[in-house]
Amino acid sequence: MSCALHHVVAELGGLGSMAHLTGPWAGAGLRLLAVDSLPATQARQWEDRVVRHPTSPVDRMLDGKCRWRPIRTRDSGRDPGTDPLPEHSGSAAVSGIVVVPMVSQERVLGTLSVICLEEEPTAEECSFLEEVAHLVARHLGRSLTAPRGASSEWWLEQDGGSRLSEAAKAVSVGSWDWNIRTGELLYDEQAMRVLGIDPDTYDRRIESWVDMVHPDDLPWVMAGTDEAIRTRSLYRVEYRIRRPDGTSGWAQARGRVIIGPDGEPAHMVGTVWDTTHTRAARDAVDHALWHMTDGFAAVDADWRITFANPEAERALGPVPDTGDRSLWAIPAAQTPGFKEMCRRTISEGRPVSTELCSSANQRWYGLRLVPVPQGLTIYSTDITDRKIRNAEREAAERSAAERSARIARLTGALAEAITMRDVVEATAEHVLAPFGATRLAVLTMEDRSPRVVGSIGYGETQLDVFRAHGPPFTAPVAEVLTTRVPLFITSTEEHRARYPLSAEVLVTDEDQSWAFLPLIVSGQVTGCCVIDFAGRQPLSGEERTLLTALSGFIAQALERARLYDSEHNRAQELQRGLLPQKLPPLLAIGAAARYLPADRRLDVGGDWYDLIELSAERAALVIGDVMGHGLSEAATMGRLRTAVRTLAELELPPDEILTHLNDLVSDLSDDSYATCLYAVYDPTTCLCEFASAGHLPPVVIHPDHTVHIPEVPTNSPLGAATPPFDVVQIEVPANSLLALFTDGLVESPGQDIDECVDRFTGILDAAIGKEDQPSLETLCDTIVSALLPTQKKGRDDAALFLARAHALTAENVAVWPLPTAPTAAHRARELVRGQLPLWHLDDLVMTTELVVSELLGNVVRHARGPVALRLLRGRSLFCEVSDGSLTTPHIRRASDTDEDGRGLQLISALTHRWGVRYGASGKTIWTEQLLHTLPAI
Repeated sequence: MSCALHHVVAELGGLGSMAHLTGPWAGAGLRLLAVDSLPATQARQWEDRVVRHPTSPVDRMLDGKCRWRPIRTRDSGRDPGTDPLPEHSGSAAVSGIVVVPMVSQERVLGTLSVICLEEEPTAEECSFLEEVAHLVARHLGRSLTAPRGASSEWWLEQDGGSRLSEAAKAVSVGSWDWNIRTGELLYDEQAMRVLGIDPDTYDRRIESWVDMVHPDDLPWVMAGTDEAIRTRSLYRVEYRIRRPDGTSGWAQARGRVIIGPDGEPAHMVGTVWDTTHTRAARDAVDHALWHMTDGFAAVDADWRITFANPEAERALGPVPDTGDRSLWAIPAAQTPGFKEMCRRTISEGRPVSTELCSSANQRWYGLRLVPVPQGLTIYSTDITDRKIRNAEREAAERSAAERSARIARLTGALAEAITMRDVVEATAEHVLAPFGATRLAVLTMEDRSPRVVGSIGYGETQLDVFRAHGPPFTAPVAEVLTTRVPLFITSTEEHRARYPLSAEVLVTDEDQSWAFLPLIVSGQVTGCCVIDFAGRQPLSGEERTLLTALSGFIAQALERARLYDSEHNRAQELQRGLLPQKLPPLLAIGAAARYLPADRRLDVGGDWYDLIELSAERAALVIGDVMGHGLSEAATMGRLRTAVRTLAELELPPDEILTHLNDLVSDLSDDSYATCLYAVYDPTTCLCEFASAGHLPPVVIHPDHTVHIPEVPTNSPLGAATPPFDVVQIEVPANSLLALFTDGLVESPGQDIDECVDRFTGILDAAIGKEDQPSLETLCDTIVSALLPTQKKGRDDAALFLARAHALTAENVAVWPLPTAPTAAHRARELVRGQLPLWHLDDLVMTTELVVSELLGNVVRHARGPVALRLLRGRSLFCEVSDGSLTTPHIRRASDTDEDGRGLQLISALTHRWGVRYGASGKTIWTEQLLHTLPAI
């Protein structure tokens, strides 16, 4: 019975099982006979309880079929006594009980029940349960059948001795005593009956018993006997008996060793009983388990495999028939984690499921380990086909996910691609390697002919084949552009057969297949994408479909890039007109600059810089930033730059120039603002004047690498400022470096602007210290490469303006004070005749005398003192006459009869240019005459 209960629990994976028997006692119902795998607290609920089954009474269960009954809880509102089970106090995972009757000879002997954990048993499990119940019922029918015609209380009518006698006969348990030292073996009457021994002929020798043991069982029976004597442990064996009368059966013996006075084993005494019917029932169950489609193995408390059907051996590995049947000796035990999982199942007392790849046949099995009181049961199910299906499904899902990821990556890269070259590079990056391709060419249609906009791996000769369009030279590209259908060539032989002329150039030893994909936008063919595959099999249908889909994205990106290129060219033309393409070479200033737009799509913004030549070899340095970036800000910047150059030509001081610019920006719109830094450098004095409107201060690095940041009042930006603007004058020694920059160059998120300027200054100083008098162009590249990679996406546009200051030596400047008397002109002519030959400018003496005479004539007549004359030799010869008057001279048209009014006209005709600049104490009229040679400074 215990064996049957154990097997049904294992097969159904239940919590436990029970056997109830009907009986001749008063009252209807069933009484508990045996329990397997149930906790003690649960088993006790069944000891004295009669189970009634109103919906399936015992007398209606002659069909021998399973009954399923869900377990009700206390709050179900019904009387627990009417349920098929007592109140269930276990886990909420218990779902119900399946009951099958044990029927023998048209009589229900009892029921076999299994408490299920998760769900109602399947039809296969019910069939197994019914077969086990039938086998058990057949065995019990022989033991429990009452004498024919007896009443239901026939055993109560016998006296006590008779009942005990009948019970002893029914149990058929005999006793034995073996004298280990003499070999005498004594049996009682019951033992002889079990073994089939004739009392009259029994010789009481141990050898007679050995002869009755089946030869196949004798080795391990004797080994067990020797082990019990040697270790003085409990003796327990079950073996086959060959009785003297020719019959056979199974017997089980138990015994213990009796120690003699000398401390050594003297006797072994025990009991023996017939287990033939029990063994038959067990064998029937084992037979059913042996032929199960799933694997089943039973392990005892000592981790020995007591049973394993063929399916279990396929999963776990072969189990030897004799010898070491330890669970740890089979191949499955060598799987990492298997031993730990088995021990954890026993220690925790709960089933565990896992998967295992059998080393015997390389198939996958699902294992379920279920702890039972006698040890452990292992169920195995071949899940190889299921895993294959799952793997195929997962592979399909991965393939679909990879396709989606490829499309997503390519479309993302194409969305960020700006130019056509960007589109080609993005296509090469996301198509060549993933598809195993080696070469790529992208063509667009221009003037009804293909044009290669980018290629990877193709030579110029091969690209010429792609450019060929139409007969007589028919190429694959021409066919695709005409038919608008993708073309896939799967072998070099096919290529040579279909396109012999193009194959002569395109086909190499490495080539295997080609894909020619038309690029179509809005129903129009705009180009073709050529992909060359080397060293791989032809494309699958799925890959062809994917490439065809990707060609649509490539076509869209190329069309956007074409529009961008057109817009980009216009933007570049605008930028070239707004920013100086080349800074003028000045005597006093050497300069280099960089502009980096924020929007790489337009390459324009609001930052600007400029270097303006002023009179007397002075130079104006300008840098500014219109807030925002784009075409509108670029247009504002262009207007400001034009205004600055116009105001600089008027020789206005820095503060007045910023005042005029502020008015201009204020008139543009209410939300227009700009910053500006304006500086004027005089090489004769090495002084530099700065005025700022909300702009960052310049950085000055002296020749000895001393860093100086002038404290230039920033004021408010143009458009929000309130004039006047402050002007600061500092000394800038010769060979000093001035760095002007916009905030977009130095700003970094999360840092204070002063820290950013300090970082910029450190980078600039370190770059200058690497070599003596480094090139300004090199310095610009070094600073830009060091700063801009740290800027995040979305930065502002940036401008950098570097200038190296030079001084005009004293021998190139001559200054004399003059009287305000009419003799001033005569004195000036003498000074000119004396100075110009010293500068080797004899050819300019006569012209210069005439110029200074006219200038001083106007001063004596219209201005006031003090008067001074300054000659300056630079790239040109400058003559300057200063006076204390603020009166502005004007050129006027003199009539034929006028005696004056022709002086400025004469000066304008004799000089390259002339002008007037104003200072705090008067004005200076200056003229410039060009030289053929440059002086040394």
